[in-house]
Amino acid sequence: MEVFLPIAQVFINPIEILLLSAIVGVLSGLFGVGGGFLMTPFLIFMGIPPAYAVANEANNILATSVSGSTTHYLKNTLDYKMGFMIVIGGAIGTSLGIYTFTYFKGIGKIDTVISLAYMYILAIIGTLMLVESLGEIDKAKKNVVERKKLHVHYWIHGLPFRMRFPKSKLYESIFTPIIIGLFVGFIAAIMGIGGAFILVPAMIYIIKMPTRLVPGTSLFVTIFVSVIVTFLHSINYGSIDLMLVLLLVVGSIVGVQVGQKLGEQIDSSGLKALLAILLLVVGIAIAYDTFFANEISNQITKNPNTDLNFFSKFIEEFSKDMPFFYGLFSIMFAVILGIGAAFIRRFLSNLRKKYLIKAAK
Repeated sequence: MEVFLPIAQVFINPIEILLLSAIVGVLSGLFGVGGGFLMTPFLIFMGIPPAYAVANEANNILATSVSGSTTHYLKNTLDYKMGFMIVIGGAIGTSLGIYTFTYFKGIGKIDTVISLAYMYILAIIGTLMLVESLGEIDKAKKNVVERKKLHVHYWIHGLPFRMRFPKSKLYESIFTPIIIGLFVGFIAAIMGIGGAFILVPAMIYIIKMPTRLVPGTSLFVTIFVSVIVTFLHSINYGSIDLMLVLLLVVGSIVGVQVGQKLGEQIDSSGLKALLAILLLVVGIAIAYDTFFANEISNQITKNPNTDLNFFSKFIEEFSKDMPFFYGLFSIMFAVILGIGAAFIRRFLSNLRKKYLIKAAK
């Protein structure tokens, strides 16, 4: 069974998209990393043009970030003040990223730029994760306990205009979170990812935030960055396809919940090595597709004259006639799905607790 995407103008198998997004969601929930740097390449491999894969995965990340951030809001594990400082940098970085995206799209090189960016990023992240995970496994076997330095200072800590962040109990230059946000926003605009793989370690090791506040604040920042990326991609390129977004969001949210539950019960050190190897394999596959299989990768099944159903026609016409409002609708669509998923999860969790209490009696 195949479904035609009216905006991306390609056929996809919805079952494959749902399963793949769920698997990536499980990995995200299990390891606490964003799934964008895996899901976007997979979408490209499935025949979706890179420019569309980037935009729609950014919208998917918005929904999953809203879902996770709502959960952390209910637990009061968010530093809003720090988050807004990072968002300021993220907005600047996103604007620069979209400008860069527009330039390379204009000269017809955007697909190559996206592929190369993923190739290098996945190779770097995969290698670092593999080295770290193998080190953890080796230390666990030898029962070695390593004491890490509590205070490591970099040039960024000497920047002026310091501000107090009561929630995190920090006295930090406002430029520190802004510069970090700038990098995250730039990468998010080009690659359609949330930037958690940069933001989370930066918040822990550079900003030195309490670990319990990092995941929620990271998701909070990702919401705003993803909103800007989604909106700009929508009004500038008309590349958001709500049919694809719906499939991605449903699969991802379910997968993330499963992954988080699994993460509470198993030791992920060995699995992290497998994830690192997967990232390296995907990076190699992208390199092969970019340099050796361009003809194959460009054979995308397109049929602009396909008879569309009512929903597909509505999406296509809405996107063309009112791009500004279509962008806003795409954002609200993702936000509502994300909030709904968070409250459903909370309802099911409370229901489970009540059931366990009754069973105990």
